[in-house]
Formats: sequence, structure tokens, C-alpha cells
Amino acid sequence: MYIKSLVLDGFKSYGRRTEITGFDKEFNAITGLNGTGKSNILDSICFVLGITNLSQVRATTLQDLVYKGGQAGVTTANVTLVFDNRDKNQCPVGYEQNDEISVTRQVVVGGKNKYLINGRNAPNERVKNLFCSVQLNINNPNFIIMQGRITKVLNMKPHEILSLVEEAAGTNVWQEKKEKSVKMLEKKDSKLKEMDGVINEEILPRLEKLREERGKYLEYQRVCREIEHLNRIHYSFLYLKLLKISDGNRAKTDEMKASIENNNQKILNNQQKNEELKAQIEELYEKLQGDSGGDLKGKELALTELIKEDSVLTGKKKALMDKIQAEKKQMKHLIN
Repeated sequence: MYIKSLVLDGFKSYGRRTEITGFDKEFNAITGLNGTGKSNILDSICFVLGITNLSQVRATTLQDLVYKGGQAGVTTANVTLVFDNRDKNQCPVGYEQNDEISVTRQVVVGGKNKYLINGRNAPNERVKNLFCSVQLNINNPNFIIMQGRITKVLNMKPHEILSLVEEAAGTNVWQEKKEKSVKMLEKKDSKLKEMDGVINEEILPRLEKLREERGKYLEYQRVCREIEHLNRIHYSFLYLKLLKISDGNRAKTDEMKASIENNNQKILNNQQKNEELKAQIEELYEKLQGDSGGDLKGKELALTELIKEDSVLTGKKKALMDKIQAEKKQMKHLIN
């Protein structure tokens, strides 16, 4: 990935929109007369790459980057870097489908600024990760070698040069991320151990207790079902027993009713005989003067016997009725 074109609008000395093209993919040099904006081109590139040390772009605040500090009617500075991304071996992660990537940084008078990637708003961290994935770390102290540092670099020892190259290549960024990730993993591991302790000391004992309580509850439910089953059997047995008793009592009742009807019939017959005897007695009294005393006495004895028999039958009827009432009460008591 390399710079294909640069667009400046309202940035430093570039008050109007200016597009610079024709960049070489390997080496570029900016030449020109003093005051023609050579340094501002480099500053604009650093601005888009996310430089945080504004002194390196000869500014104190972001507002200083706006054309004439925003005093000439221009209140916004925009810089867009367009990258050629056809080499997929060196493209940023996640942008393999893009042959061209544009990154824009905009600053408004007042200090507010934002980034856009391919015309869409993007957070600073996303832009930083995009550049770091292709070893572009503008905030590395050795990424830009300013005037006066060349001699210092030439006099560096081998291990210092190695450190400089690593910083310039951006490998230290990944080392920092690695260390940060390791610390995070250690913190997470510590948290996991703490959670394991909580699980072993609090949750597992509680879980075991709940298992025991569940077992007791299931046993309780089983006993309740067994009791309900036995109750059903018991009630069924009682029902059949009462049904049998009821059938027996019904048979006895029918028998008693038949006996009562028989006795009633006998009483009725005796009453009829009594009526007949009374009629005969009346007739006999009328003929008393002419009849013999023996016949009258015999008929009186017969009448007395009939009266006794009627009294006995009436007593039996009452006893049977009392027995029926007692049987009914017993049946009602058994059913309730």
C-alpha cells in the first residue's frame, strides 16, 4: 500500500482545495522555493496519519492547522490521503476487497476533529489500527527523522540502530499490545481463579444441598402419590362394603315390607271377621231369648280369640315398622 494522491482543503497555507498526484510507490522528494508549502505537505500527511505531538507539524493546537487560524472565512481543514491497495500482500487487515483506500481527517475551528475511511465516519482507534497493521506508526519517535537528527543516527551503536528500526517498523506497537494482552489474560486468569473459589466454596455446597432437598421433595411426592393410591383403594373397599350392606338391607327391607303387607292382609281379614262376628252377635242378641246359652258362649269365646289375634298382629306390625326405621337409620349412618 502506498500514497496515490493527497487532497488538501483549508489546511495551513492551502486555503483552496488542492490535489497532489503522481506519487512514486518507492521514493518521493518534495522540492520548491521557500514559502511554497513544501513542509505543509509533509505536515498534512502526518496530520492524517494521526500525529499527536503537534510541535512536529509546527502547531500548538489543532485550530492552528486551519487556514490562517480560521480568520479568513475558512473554518475547516480537510486532508485526504488516497492509498493504492492493489497489492493484497501488504494491505490492511479487513480491506482486502478494496483496491483503493481513502482516509480523511477533518478539524473544525474550536478543536473538534473526526476521521473518515472511504467516506464513512470512523473512530480514531480504528484508523490507528489500520495504519499499524501496515507498520505506519506516526507517533513513533523515530518514524520521522527531522533535520539535525541525521548525524545522531549515523553515530548510533548497532543495538541502538536495531531499536530505531524496530520502532520505525512499528513492531514495538505489537509488543506493547502483546504485553497489554498478557496482562489482561493474567487479570482474567486471576478472576477465573477467584470465580473457581466462589464456585467451590459457595455454589457447589449450595448445589449439593439443593440436590438433597430435591431428593427429599421427590420422595415426599412419591409418598403422597402412594397415600393417594391407598386412599382410593380404601374408599373403593368401603364403597363396595356399603353397597353390599345396602343390598342386604334392601333385601331385608323388601322382606319386612312383604311381611307387613301379609300382616296387614291378616289384620284386614280379621277386621272383616270381626265385622261379621259383630253382625252375628247383634243378630244373636236379638234372638237371645230363643237361643241356647251354650251357643252364645262359644261365639263369645271365638270373638275373644279373634280380638287377641288382632292385637298380636298389630304388635308384630309395630315391631316390624320399628325395625325398618332402625335399618334405615343404620344405612344412612354407614353412607355418611
